[in-house]
Amino acid sequence: MNPDSLIWTIATVAIPMILAIVFHEVAHGWMARALGDPTAAEAKRLSLNPLRHVDLFGTIILPGLLKLTGAPVFGWAKPVPVDFRRLRNPRWGMVAVAAAGPGINFVLAAVSAVALGLLVRATDNTVEPGLGVLFLADNLKNFLLVNLFLGMFNLLPIPPFDGSRIVMGVLPAPLARVYGRIEPFGLIVVFALLVILPYFAPDLHLVERLVGPPVEWASSLLAQLATMVAGPEPM
Repeated sequence: MNPDSLIWTIATVAIPMILAIVFHEVAHGWMARALGDPTAAEAKRLSLNPLRHVDLFGTIILPGLLKLTGAPVFGWAKPVPVDFRRLRNPRWGMVAVAAAGPGINFVLAAVSAVALGLLVRATDNTVEPGLGVLFLADNLKNFLLVNLFLGMFNLLPIPPFDGSRIVMGVLPAPLARVYGRIEPFGLIVVFALLVILPYFAPDLHLVERLVGPPVEWASSLLAQLATMVAGPEPM
């Protein structure tokens, strides 16, 4: 398989995206169960088997198309069911459950950085790396970036993203009720931001301006971590 081929590009995007989204969704269910809501477990959605979570369009087709067009890569899976009423503390439990998804993405991004550093340390830099090493390296790099982008993107305070749940839990009850009124229109706002606005104002790059800087900052920190794990270059 050629690293410049379409199949290579799709494979090194699809695998990281599917894993990142599955862990994101399952993390919501893990946290909900820990805080008293077993709904996801009852629905058998706490499995890491991608087939239980994958949405054909949102998990595979859309991210691949975005990658090929150079747009920011994002996607979604079938949401893990959570009944906030069953949480021991519904308000703060909602915040914790919402934060668990982006939180696991940031942890996985750090794990990817460590794995990249270990790969560099274990690779003989005096010879050309094989396809297996290149394929693993590309997957790890994309896994790091996808997790960072997915985590940051989901922290946007727009329903139905996790950031909106966090905002609703932190706001005083009267303000939370007012803020909650925009939830029925959340998907319309998201569609406008991701599809309509880029169509009419392609140079605006609003999502990149919002999510790009924190992703770049976190990427630079994780690059330093990977370098530290890789160790000094041989003399």
